[in-house]
Order: sequence, then structure tokens, then C-alpha cells
Amino acid sequence: MQQAQNKPKHILIVGGGTAGWMAANLLVTQWPDMAVTLVESKDIGIIGVGEGSTPHLKLFFDAIGVADKDWMTACNATYKNGIWFDNWSQIKGHESYFHPFAAQTDDVFTVPLFFKNIRARMQGLDVNAHPDSYFLETYLSEQVLGPLPAESFPFGIAYGYHFDSGLLGQFLAKHAQQKGVKRIIGNVTDVLLGNSGNISAVKLDDHTQLNADFFIDCSGFNSLLLQQALKVEFSSYKDTLFNDAAVVLPSEITTPTPVATRSTALTNGWAWQIPLRNRFGNGYVYASDYTDASQAETELRQHLDLTESDVEARHLKMKVGRVTKHWQQNCLAVGLSQGFIEPLEATAIALTFNTIAQFIRCFEQGQFTHQYQDAFNQDINKRFDGIRDYVVCHYKANQRRDTNYWRDNANNPHISDKLKHILHLWQHSPDFAGEMHKQQLMGSYQAKSWACMLAGYGIFPAKNPQAQFDKHLYQHELNNVHDFIRRCGLNFTAHQALLQNL
Repeated sequence: MQQAQNKPKHILIVGGGTAGWMAANLLVTQWPDMAVTLVESKDIGIIGVGEGSTPHLKLFFDAIGVADKDWMTACNATYKNGIWFDNWSQIKGHESYFHPFAAQTDDVFTVPLFFKNIRARMQGLDVNAHPDSYFLETYLSEQVLGPLPAESFPFGIAYGYHFDSGLLGQFLAKHAQQKGVKRIIGNVTDVLLGNSGNISAVKLDDHTQLNADFFIDCSGFNSLLLQQALKVEFSSYKDTLFNDAAVVLPSEITTPTPVATRSTALTNGWAWQIPLRNRFGNGYVYASDYTDASQAETELRQHLDLTESDVEARHLKMKVGRVTKHWQQNCLAVGLSQGFIEPLEATAIALTFNTIAQFIRCFEQGQFTHQYQDAFNQDINKRFDGIRDYVVCHYKANQRRDTNYWRDNANNPHISDKLKHILHLWQHSPDFAGEMHKQQLMGSYQAKSWACMLAGYGIFPAKNPQAQFDKHLYQHELNNVHDFIRRCGLNFTAHQALLQNL
């Protein structure tokens, strides 16, 4: 009875886009008896860096009951097995590596040998500890195979997507409205606070006043409700993540359509290449302290061989960091209004989904009161900081020394104690994975993800030609893994065929 009395009758979402409409769909699915309204500007812009996802987007669509076939074609979406990282290391043989998503085959059959050979390589043995030899998803991406296995294949494999952000927002808006969400077009000009400090209403530019019991702030970097009206502080990641700008350009898609994102290190940042059905989405994420917008655009055009193209580039600024409290009073910030970690690992949608899903759980368990507000804020902050550490590690551990940007990142002392400890374990622990688990250091990423990056970069001691080991056994084990992965791959379909079947 108390829960029913406390339950809000009306939730107002301020701001649309992917975050706003994800929130609307999850809320109306979980609480169908609650009125949900979303107000957004007709001039809303799409940031353009969120065109790739982790497997969390699949979890989101499962939660609202939408299958791949129902949305992917409408959003020019393709499948994603992981991310290629090119030129982040200048160590011979380690100029590129692949970061896969999770697969049961890896965890059970191939990861143990990966870590065994990492330990051997750390002892100076001349063994192959490059991650690309140990993961099914790497093989699938090399062979341009999609992540959906035959029904007879008894192992699960996680996957993400590439998609058009604008079209995804439109699809989610339509789906939410069909489920009862009310949509209002207008610009919020004022936020009204009550005597208790709660938000009571927002005013639009046409003088309309919208009242609600609870508010979701999806107003982007401006954070009109949480940061501006409720004065919640923003904690910048600038000291560890230098990049604060991006330039974006489309290019022609190739055939067959790749099934992985590609991240290529450039002079003062990195460029993404995201394959959609109709185009490549490209962008250069850079630090404005090291280069300007014009120079960045020129470098991206050279990288894409589009120096003679008249395709217009878009320039974006990024506010990298997070708020200190994501849920304050009767307001929850979601998406860019709560924080942003540069798109290197495509984590924006994962954080959006986790924030909304965790809020729903905490709000319900607390009888729709603030009982679990502090625990919720601590949990989301921990998620943000954990992802930050993993992204920072790409820069701190980079094996380039050709520009001030890369040298300064490698020498940056302002990394967290947790990341310092992880890097220490990599260099000095005889059991990196075991210690990561024992000390609960993985955070948002498994030990194998940390190992993929550090081994992919080639961060190993010099090989000891005098070190003795059973080379026959080593090669036999590696050959068995390669054969196992190849035979697993026979159960998967060409990516192009999967897209055509949709």
C-alpha cells in the first residue's frame, strides 16, 4: 500500500535523442500504469559519436521486447563483434589487435591458454601471446562472419551493433509512443523548484508549463535540470582523458560490410570507422590542446583519402567527465546530461541502459522513495570511473612516442590508484588474471579485456633466447586452439547474408 502511495503518477523526460527515448521505452515497459511524457526540441541535434554499441544495446532491446529484425533495417544497422585497434603500438608484430566481446567458447576453451602463454611470455619465452590467436570473435571478424551461430551450436556469443543514431532515435520515439508515451515538441526555458527543493515543473518557450512528479534530464551536455537547476557538481576527467573534440565525415561503404569497428591512432588522437548498411561513419577524436579543428579535419581527410571531396565535415565538442550525483531530489540524469566518456569503447549506450535499469530497481525496492539514492549514485559513479580507467589505460599504456600527444599520455601521472595497481600487476604478477579476480579489480571489464589491450600492445619483456620450454607441446596446444576456433567458425553465416536476411 505504501508503495502505491509513493509511486509517481507522472514522469516527464526533458530531451529526446537516444538517451531520452531509451528512458521512455524502459519506463513505460516497466511501469505501464504510469504517465510518461517526453518534451524535446524540434531542432535537436545528434552528437554523431554514438553509432556503435556494446552488447548492452541487445539487452535493452530484449527488455522492451524488440527483435533485431524489427529495428536494424530501419536504422541502417549492422552487427559488431568487437573493435580493431590499429597503430596504438609501434612494437613490431603488435601494430594491431582485436578487442572481442564475450563468448562462452573463449572463456571455456581458449582463454586459459591465452593466459598461460602470457605468463610464459612474461618469463621471456618465445611464445605467441598476441590476443588475435585466441578468440573466436577475432576469427569471425577476419572472415567477415556475423555473430549469430547455427541453432546446433551450443555456445552463446555476445554482440553489439553499428547504427545511425538519428534513425535509432526516430525508431525508439515511434515505439515509445505506440506504447503510450506522450511526445511534446518545445524548448524548455525555465525549471521551477518547489519549497522542498524538488523540481515542480518546466516552462516552454510558448509559456506552456509542464508539471510532473519525477523528472528525467536528457538535455545533453547543458544538463538543464540536474546541473543547472539543482546545482549538482560536474567532475571532469580532463586530467586523464585529454580528448575534448571530434570531427565527423561519412564515406562510401565497402562490400562485404565489416563486422567490427576500427579505431586507428592518429597524430593527436584516434579515428573511428563504423560500418553501416549505407555508409561508413568516420570521425577523429582529438585533444584541442594539441591541434585545432582545421588541422584535425585535414588529417582526417588525408586518413580517409578524401582530401578532394566536397563532403562537409561536422565539428563537435565533448564535455568529458561525470556528475557527482546522477539522482538528486526528484530528478535523474541520463545520457550526456549525467556524463560522457569519449567514444573509444562505445560505452555511452551501456551507461545509459545501466543507469535507467538500476534506477528502476532501486526506486522500486525503496518503495518509490529516496531510500537507495546514495547507493545508486555510488554504483553509477563506480561504473563511470571503471570505464574511465579502462579507456585511460589505452593512452597510458600506448606504445607510440612520435608526438607530444602520445608522449604526454604515456607519462601522465594523474591516473587512478586502481589503474596504477593493474599496470603493476601486469608487469610483476605471475598470475595476472587470478590477481585481478582475487582483488576485484576488473570493474566494467573482465581480466581478458585488460589482457587483450596490454598483450595487444606488446607490453612484454625482451625475449630470452636461452629460455628452455617444450616447443612441441606449445605448438601443439596453439594448433589445437586455432583448429577449434576454425571449426567453431563453420557454424556462423557471412555478415552480408545476415543483413540481407533481415
